[in-house]
Amino acid sequence: MAAYAESFEVGSQGKGTYEITDKVAGIVTESGVSTGTVTVFVRHTSASLVIMENADPSARTDLHAFFDHLVPEDTPYFVHTHEGADDMPSHIRMALTRTSEVIPVVNGRMVLGTWQGIFLFEHRRAAHRRELVVSVVGE
Repeated sequence: MAAYAESFEVGSQGKGTYEITDKVAGIVTESGVSTGTVTVFVRHTSASLVIMENADPSARTDLHAFFDHLVPEDTPYFVHTHEGADDMPSHIRMALTRTSEVIPVVNGRMVLGTWQGIFLFEHRRAAHRRELVVSVVGE
């Protein structure tokens, strides 16, 4: 059983989704693992990960709009607003999604569907540097 781990940063320009599929695929290749799993983890409480359609950007536009509607920034009963109106909404959006994704690796490649991509989902309005950790385990 082999194990390989690597960290990298993604710079966001504020709220939105940022594709990281190619970076993760490169780490899987570097690992030398042929059969196993890759786990991607984001080390933040106001950003998350999603596997989402990567062919038509309008799918992600609709995802962004849905989350803006589901968890609006002007919710009057939020108490945790020390860092601004997007503070608590960003934490709730993170809790509703995921901080990690696990993808099978077969023949040295991630087994994603035809239209699937891995995305950092930034929930804050301001630009941020987000750290991600990738762990590949297998044979």
